[in-house]
Amino acid sequence: MVKKASAKKPASNGGAARSAAGALRIDIGISDKDRAAVAGGLSKLLADTYTLYLMTHNFHWNVTGPMFNTLHAMFMTQYTDLWNSIDDVAERIRALGHFAPGTYREFAKLTTISEPADVPEALEMVRQLVVGHEAVAKTARNILKVADAASDEPTADLLTQRLEFHEKTAWMLRSLLQ
Repeated sequence: MVKKASAKKPASNGGAARSAAGALRIDIGISDKDRAAVAGGLSKLLADTYTLYLMTHNFHWNVTGPMFNTLHAMFMTQYTDLWNSIDDVAERIRALGHFAPGTYREFAKLTTISEPADVPEALEMVRQLVVGHEAVAKTARNILKVADAASDEPTADLLTQRLEFHEKTAWMLRSLLQ
């Protein structure tokens, strides 16, 4: 008796649906359109955060004057927080099913922050960082509205944390100018 070859069953993907292109569909209770809108906003936040990180690190390296020790240490604390938050924002974009921007070219297109043309004096550094933190806070607040409308609580939580950091940091920097 000859055994008939049986047809192989496709490997199980745990019940996840696939798109026409074969990619796994994301079914987390947020529509494709809303995920795209939130990811687009987070891409702007990522660009603003990265640009502010670079500016803060630059100022940390190049600050001079009577407030050197204070500003050097303060800027290091700030750029460290900014650096650590970049990964959280990028990973949230990925969790929503989109690619995170990751080049200077992409960041330059997306950021709302202007980079300094040269190395400013210490208090001008502080002023520029206040403006930068306020810009990131505005970006985060705009995305928060989109995330709330999409019932995207993880993104809203991330944005709330970022808002708290940027508003507090802007206040602390502003205090140095009074």
